[in-house]
Amino acid sequence: MTLPLRGHLAMLCFSALVAGSFSLGGLVANEIAPTALNAVRFVIAAVVIGVAALATTGIPRSAAQAPWRYLVLGGLFATYFVLMFEGLKTAPPVSAAAVFTLTPVMAAVAGWVLLRQVTTPWMALALAVGGAGALWVIFRADLTALRAFEIGQGEVIYFWGCAAHAIYTPMVRKLNRGEPAVVFTFGMLLAGGVLLWIYGWDDIRATDWAALRPLVWITIFYVAIFASAATFVLLQFATLHLPAAKVMAYTYLTPSWVIVWEIALGHGAPTGLVLGGVALTVVALWMLLDVGKAPATVAKGSDDV
Repeated sequence: MTLPLRGHLAMLCFSALVAGSFSLGGLVANEIAPTALNAVRFVIAAVVIGVAALATTGIPRSAAQAPWRYLVLGGLFATYFVLMFEGLKTAPPVSAAAVFTLTPVMAAVAGWVLLRQVTTPWMALALAVGGAGALWVIFRADLTALRAFEIGQGEVIYFWGCAAHAIYTPMVRKLNRGEPAVVFTFGMLLAGGVLLWIYGWDDIRATDWAALRPLVWITIFYVAIFASAATFVLLQFATLHLPAAKVMAYTYLTPSWVIVWEIALGHGAPTGLVLGGVALTVVALWMLLDVGKAPATVAKGSDDV
């Protein structure tokens, strides 16, 4: 399997794992401060990834060069996760996942600004289709709300987190200096954790950790290990071998995965009209990955398929 194809497989796994954080996060978002939850999850994830790095590639001294790179990346992803859980206090999981699918559009813009990655007309059309599907879900298939542009507060908050995520994607390729994905991820997690502990110290100190119900701890460990440590490595690997827009195209699968999670948790499925918007996001993914019709985006040093 070629490196670009491995990148596609990595993002397929990424979309499946990250979807769980929406459903679980929606269940506990109002029980713990987002900064406190994410400060702990970054520490747990950093330990897991650090051990993995030592057991595989090792952590060379050269990886410590220009540590500001990790602060930039850690700050961007910490911002994303804090705003995600802040948004989930009021935004339904499927609706939040739809906001997440707007990330490819923003990633395409960030990829052009930072790396001069050019989005082809076909890819632009696919992004437009996916964006339309996302908006349909965000407005809950309500034309009146769409015309009035009535967006929930949680969705707005999470949108800005997704903007940070979109910038993060091309920044990985721009700032990486040949470090293995697992080592680069460890540096980012360590830096992000330090920033969160400094910024969220008051929330961390005010949290009654012993009184948290088991579901909160299950969520913390899930987002730390599966939706952080594992997905960070997958995302780092994919961004080194695929253009930013194609990497983020897999976010279009997230609402579908979230619906599966919601059904599994006994919350039921969205209405038929809302499912139509989800279907559009899947169509957008197919368009972006249909290499027979869509030429690869042009990027310096890109080995995309």
